[in-house]
Amino acid sequence: MIPRSFLTLSTAIGALAILWSCAKQTTSTNSTEQTLYPVSHSKTKPQASYSSLKQLYREVNVQRDYIPKGVHGRKEKRKLRPMFITIHSTQNFAQGADAWRHSLALKNGKLRAHKSKRGNRIGYLTWHFSVDESVVVQHLPTDEQGEHADFDGPGNNFSLAIEMCEHKGNDLLATIERTAKLTAYLMHKHDIALDKVVPHYHWPRVGLKTPHKNCPHFLLDNGRPGRKWQIFLRMVNKHYQSVGQQSPSVV
Repeated sequence: MIPRSFLTLSTAIGALAILWSCAKQTTSTNSTEQTLYPVSHSKTKPQASYSSLKQLYREVNVQRDYIPKGVHGRKEKRKLRPMFITIHSTQNFAQGADAWRHSLALKNGKLRAHKSKRGNRIGYLTWHFSVDESVVVQHLPTDEQGEHADFDGPGNNFSLAIEMCEHKGNDLLATIERTAKLTAYLMHKHDIALDKVVPHYHWPRVGLKTPHKNCPHFLLDNGRPGRKWQIFLRMVNKHYQSVGQQSPSVV
C-alpha cells in the first residue's frame, strides 16, 4: 500500500540518490558489483505538470520499432488486455546495450529461450518497451502479449513489460525517471491502477529453483520490494497526477 502523502518528484529522486550512491548490487548473471549513478549525473529535469496526455507522451519520447509480424517472437499474435505493468531491468552491462540495440536483437530473433510446455511458450524473449536515458523504443503493440515474466502466468498474459537499460555510460537515474513517465502514461492510456504496477519479482516462475527474480535489482532491497520500490511508485504517481491533476484509483 502506498502512503497517502506522496513525496515530490525532486524529493523522491534525492532519496533515491542517497540510497543508491551508497549501494552496490550483485547481478544474478555475474559477480560484478555495480555502483549506481548519483542524482547529479541525471540529464532530465522534473516537470511540474502536463497540459495533456499527448504532452506526456511526447516527453517520454517513444519510438516504434516493432518486431516484424510472423517471425521470431511474433510468429503468432497472442492478444493482450493490459491489466498490469511489469518493470524489469535488462542486466545487460555490455557497452552500447541501449534501447535501440535491444530492439535490433529482438527483431533479429537473437534473444532465444528454451521452449517448453511449462516454461517459455514461444522460444524467444519479448517485451513491449526498452528504456534508456534518452528514448523509449517500443517492440510490440500494447494489445499483444510478450514473453518476459512467468511463462503461462498472469505476468505474461495480462501485463505490459518495460525493460530498463543499464549499460556502461547510461544515466540510470534519467532512465528510471523516463520509465516512471512511461508508466504513468500507460496507466492513463489503459486505465491501470497504481497498485497494478509491479516489479518482475512479483510474478513467480513456477518450477524454477528461485521463483522470484531479483528484478529490477536496483529498485529492490535485498532482492525484495521495499523502500526503493515505494520511492519509484511515488515518482510514477507524481507524473500520473500531473496530467490534469487526476488521482489513480487504487483497487
